Amino acid sequence: MDTAFATPQDEIAALRALLAKRDAAIAERDARLLHAGLEIEKLKVQLATLRRNRYGRSSERLDAEIGQLEMLIGDLEEDQAQNNAVADKARDRPEGQRRPALRRPLPEHLPRETVVHEPVLACRCGCTDPARLTRLGDDVTEVLEKIPARLKVIRHVRPRYACRACEAVLQAPAPDLPVERGRPGPGLLAHVLVSKYLDGLPLYRLSGILAREGVEIERQTLADWVGRSAWWLRPLAEAIGRQAMSQGVIWTDDTPIAVLAPGRGKTREARFWVYAFDPRPWGGKGPPVAFYRYSPDRKGKRPQGHLAGFAGWLHADAFAGYDALTQAKHGQPARVTHVACWAHARRKLFDVFEATKSPIAEEALRRIRALYAIEAAITGLAPEQRRAERQTRSKPLLVDLRSWMEAQRRRVSGKSALGKALQYALSRWDALARYLEDGRFSIDNNLSERLLRGIAVTRKNFLFLGSDSGGERAAIIYTLAETAKLNGLNPESYIAAVLDRLAQGHPINRLDDLLPWKLRP
Repeated sequence: MDTAFATPQDEIAALRALLAKRDAAIAERDARLLHAGLEIEKLKVQLATLRRNRYGRSSERLDAEIGQLEMLIGDLEEDQAQNNAVADKARDRPEGQRRPALRRPLPEHLPRETVVHEPVLACRCGCTDPARLTRLGDDVTEVLEKIPARLKVIRHVRPRYACRACEAVLQAPAPDLPVERGRPGPGLLAHVLVSKYLDGLPLYRLSGILAREGVEIERQTLADWVGRSAWWLRPLAEAIGRQAMSQGVIWTDDTPIAVLAPGRGKTREARFWVYAFDPRPWGGKGPPVAFYRYSPDRKGKRPQGHLAGFAGWLHADAFAGYDALTQAKHGQPARVTHVACWAHARRKLFDVFEATKSPIAEEALRRIRALYAIEAAITGLAPEQRRAERQTRSKPLLVDLRSWMEAQRRRVSGKSALGKALQYALSRWDALARYLEDGRFSIDNNLSERLLRGIAVTRKNFLFLGSDSGGERAAIIYTLAETAKLNGLNPESYIAAVLDRLAQGHPINRLDDLLPWKLRP
């Protein structure tokens, strides 16, 4: 440095300023590099998600990869925020002059609390009289805050009066509550049910959360509330089931759940089933419903019993337990017709491609993807339009795909993974092509698969159910909560409203008034 300084202190000050400038430049460069790394990781997540959407839920490995990448992105975003704060400090940038972030407006339905920050009256002229000030406007900053206390006590006071003339005692009757002589209100009961079954919180964890809010409620007490609430809600779940079975077309699937085997100290595998109907993809009338059933095993008699009153079209996978429903008996035509799932056929081919990079599997996936592109384009059209588009655009592709698959099947060994994947589709071709026949049908069974994903969260957190009766209770709550969600309702608010009305003596012959598509809490 050639600059001459009057004193050593001036030179030290100049050197410190240069160091601060250099540190700021380094911090800004590091922030840019971190931002670039963050964008790379986000693109990785998007790529993994697109691959899953393109080929279906191929494997747990892909889901784990997405989860790990999302966790990494969270860490990178926190690091970026910390480095931005350091860079702002190094440049002596005031807090209010930081780069504006793109934020969504806070929801209008949330209650607002206004805090007015009046300035200190310190004018240059020495004025201290507020009356001499002219208000130019307001700068408003909205901050989202959480109120820790979510519980409150409602005191039901019933005054007693005595008549001096006849000595009669007058008092209002005690309020009807979902748990007789119990303390939980319907809102708290609904919160416990949704936390347990939709959020996957075991009752002992929920007991600990409530304890942090200053309310000691034992796990056994919460379990008693769940059992009593399920008793109240069972008739309504059965009404939803009747609605599902009255439709001419439904979607079904099942998922495993471990259940404790009494006396053995081990678990056995039970099953949750869902029977769903959603007319929105074809603009149809009627409410969407999701009816859940529990069974202690996966024997074919379970879905046969569930569907004993159903007649129509059944979207399902290739489980052999449905065969008894779809076969003619005693000279009478079958009352159930199977509509097979292309997502299952595609998944088998995708697994082969992932493992071997087979060009035959890749070509099959490309052809199936073209069928899905047509489905995406006709979503929301009327059934007649959907059927016409499929007959014109999808049917020729399916004819070519079948001929191509048959040719490839003759070229490969039937014992190979590729041969088995091709044979899976070819042996079920009539059922796979059946979606062309009616605009209400769908190309796959993904509706019911989506409705079972929430149970996977429960399965990971609970590890197992305690008994078969616990599985039946879970099916009741899942039926009400998931059907409420399909109809655009908050499941916790809906269940609270239902429990309140049932406890107040809602007429049993007007139970349908409480169904999710009729009751608007």
